[in-house]
Amino acid sequence: MVFNRIRDALSGTPTLEGESKLPDYFPVEPSGCEKHAQRLFECLAKDATDKARDIEKAGFAKSYYPDVEAERLKKLKINEEKKPAVVISAADTDKKQLPSPNDNPLDECRTLIAYYKRCCDRELKKKKNWILTEPYRVQEEYRYNSKE
Repeated sequence: MVFNRIRDALSGTPTLEGESKLPDYFPVEPSGCEKHAQRLFECLAKDATDKARDIEKAGFAKSYYPDVEAERLKKLKINEEKKPAVVISAADTDKKQLPSPNDNPLDECRTLIAYYKRCCDRELKKKKNWILTEPYRVQEEYRYNSKE
């Protein structure tokens, strides 16, 4: 445990390769990574959520589901026809940066994701944390009906 902290201090700040995204095992909090997990959860709850809301307000939000994306684009076209163009003053742009279509809300927490990923990759291999990576079966009565 102490050896890992010394190794982390000497290796420096971890970096993420590619775009910012959460690991597949994301909401787990293995023992030994509580500090990194709590910092990441706080960042996601505050900074990343605020950025996501700003992106949604600007109309740049993307969906993983194609039918939801098509519906959003239809609503956006209807709203553009009804509303006049919004005038943005220079004072508003100084206070916060306006979102763009290619923004990723997780970029706000990029370094915290890297620390969380490095810690979890190391700690989830230990026997005391194996149970966190085990898949579990949901009983039939708690599953969603496919025919509704």
